[in-house]
Formats: sequence, structure tokens, C-alpha cells
Amino acid sequence: MISRAQESADTGRKVLIKTPPVYPTLAHSMNIHGAVKVEALIAPNGTVKSVTVIGGHPLLTQSAVTAVGHWKFEAAPKETRELIELKFDDQ
Repeated sequence: MISRAQESADTGRKVLIKTPPVYPTLAHSMNIHGAVKVEALIAPNGTVKSVTVIGGHPLLTQSAVTAVGHWKFEAAPKETRELIELKFDDQ
């Protein structure tokens, strides 16, 4: 069995670089899985300015925030907010 996390972004801006989230060891050992929803504020140059947790298990949220914070989006004329869901499961 391989632990993994999947991500999906329902965005208007294309994601150029996705850093996958790391499935936390403690969460895996406790058999905690599920989705974490975050909202990312994206600068015009495509870098992530901030990430806010909307929902998800507390043991999974930091990994999701860290991963999305490293993502890179396509450039746009102004800042945008993007909703992103990351799924943590055993496979």
C-alpha cells in the first residue's frame, strides 16, 4: 500500500508547477484520510501570496498549506483567489 495525496484545483488560472503534499506520517499511522480545502491568494506574477484553510482534518491541513504555498500559476493582470482541494488517502 502506498500513501499518497492528490490535488485538484478548480481555478480560472492554469497551474504551472504543482508541489504534491506530503501525507503526514502521524496521520497515516492513525489511518486519517480525507480532503483538505484551501483558498489561495495568487499574485499577478503567479506566485502564491497566502493560503487559507477552509476545511479538513487538522493533521492534514499544514501539509496542504505548505504544498500549495509552493505552487506556481500562470501570470494574470490582477490577483485572484483560487479554491483548491487536496485529497489524502491510502492506495
